[in-house]
Amino acid sequence: MDPLQAIVLGLVQGLTEYLPISSTAHLRIVPALAGWPDPGAAFSAVVQLGTLLAVVVYFARDLWRLARAFALGLARRRPFAEPDARLAWLLLLGTLPIGLAGLACQDAIEGALRSLWVVSVSLAALALVLALAERVGRRSSALAGLGWGGGLAIGLAQALALVPGVSRSGVTITAGLFAGLTRADAARFSFLLSVPAVAASGLYELLQLVRELPEGVPWLAVGLGTAAAFASGLGAIAFLMRFLARHSTWVFVIYRLVLAAVLVVLLSCGILPP
Repeated sequence: MDPLQAIVLGLVQGLTEYLPISSTAHLRIVPALAGWPDPGAAFSAVVQLGTLLAVVVYFARDLWRLARAFALGLARRRPFAEPDARLAWLLLLGTLPIGLAGLACQDAIEGALRSLWVVSVSLAALALVLALAERVGRRSSALAGLGWGGGLAIGLAQALALVPGVSRSGVTITAGLFAGLTRADAARFSFLLSVPAVAASGLYELLQLVRELPEGVPWLAVGLGTAAAFASGLGAIAFLMRFLARHSTWVFVIYRLVLAAVLVVLLSCGILPP
């Protein structure tokens, strides 16, 4: 991968990681259309560290408040007494499913599931589920009112994001809407929930790259891609938080359905490899 490819894919990663349109799908589609090799699940996961940094920067105050409340709760032997401490525990609970599923399904994630046919089906399927959430979700609950069942349900939904095309932010925002959260709070919980999951997967894949590449990790490409992902990811987070405070997710539903349809046509005509 040359530096230009790394920058382009990093920008794509950052823009699509936190919009509910699937970064993995776009990191498969863009190289295929450009005639570039598939960067692979490992590159995608490592570059996600740039988007992780974007979340940490944007939500620095929230993360500090949650970490402080979590530590104080443990020190005082009242781990769930404060709302922020309870939210921190919910984030940890919600991270367990994707961690276990990622370890169990690693070969499929890096192999068969990266088919563009799988991506096209996933894009359309979550679009329909998101549309349903928009129709039936109450959107009346604040994040402070999220219960253990709701937090676990969102965490279980996040595990589905291991399938390319589903979208981690898309499926967790959808689950948050089903749990009754407002759109903005569903997005906020989704972003905060991404921190442990993205950190774990990115660092794990980075260690794997170091071990498995005898000629050495292409640090220039990885660094440029990660920096580009940070810059575009920060912009995408700020945009989505403002957007969902006033608008619905229907534009993303339509985008996913259109992209899925275009992808099916290109695959059926042999323009893109499966």
